Amino acid sequence: MKSTTYPLLPLYIISSLIIIAIIIGSIYSYNRSNSLSMRIDALSSDIITLTRSLSSTTAALQATISQATSSLSLALNAQQQNVGAIQQQLGGFQSQVGSLSGSLNTLQKLAQTDPELLKKYSKVYFLNENYIPAHLSEIPLTYQYSDLKQLLIYTNVLPRLESMIDAASSSGVKLYAYSAYRSFDDQKALKNDYRIVYGAGTANSFSADQGYSEHQLGTAVDMITPGLGGVVDGFDRTNAYQWMLSNAYRYGFILSYPKNNGYFTYEPWHWRFVGVKLATELHNQGKNFYDLDQRVIDGYLVNIFD
Repeated sequence: MKSTTYPLLPLYIISSLIIIAIIIGSIYSYNRSNSLSMRIDALSSDIITLTRSLSSTTAALQATISQATSSLSLALNAQQQNVGAIQQQLGGFQSQVGSLSGSLNTLQKLAQTDPELLKKYSKVYFLNENYIPAHLSEIPLTYQYSDLKQLLIYTNVLPRLESMIDAASSSGVKLYAYSAYRSFDDQKALKNDYRIVYGAGTANSFSADQGYSEHQLGTAVDMITPGLGGVVDGFDRTNAYQWMLSNAYRYGFILSYPKNNGYFTYEPWHWRFVGVKLATELHNQGKNFYDLDQRVIDGYLVNIFD
């Protein structure tokens, strides 16, 4: 069988076709690339616009937050100042309440305390025949020098007296109460006896008239120690007296009539309860009870039994 032979295309035609195909491909590729580039440019523009909008919104939001924070801070500071002012006012009120409460307690204590207890008797103030301490108690016989007569003393003073005598005993010093409360009539009778024995002038130098004796208050006590023959004269030459000088103030007792006082002759046995606070002040400052102004003494009345 005879084969069919196709004629070959001329070489220039083939070359032309190839060149045309390349041109068409380039044009297509360029068009696609140009379109993509345009899209990218548009997208970039949108991103820039969105970024600017977001930046503007963020700035506005930050400004709003900053303004709100500032306003809140100012409001909080103002509130804190108000709270501080209220607390200060409350503190002042509480202080006033505390001061008022303290004043009321002081007034209540003073109202319950006999105002005569710290008066400077002995030629200064006078107690009439009707004055009797509100509360008197018997001194136990173990604290008395003699059991021939029952001694009385102001009730609130008794435990101080007992503590003092016990403390002395623990130190090897024997102390006893020789005389304590005397009524107006008791003092009158005693003074009359002294006048008979010593004469009026001498009796007046060491014994108070009725109404002027510290013993009528129930807070004064004459102390004694064994070895004196049952009398108080010579008490200042004993160890008991020296112990009293060094320690009596700790229990609220003071020596009423020391040497060179301007009221009565020196009585080393005569001790008066004035409260621990006043007794300590007198002891530390080396002063005597009758050296102080009465107004100064009165300031210790509220603490006399503390």
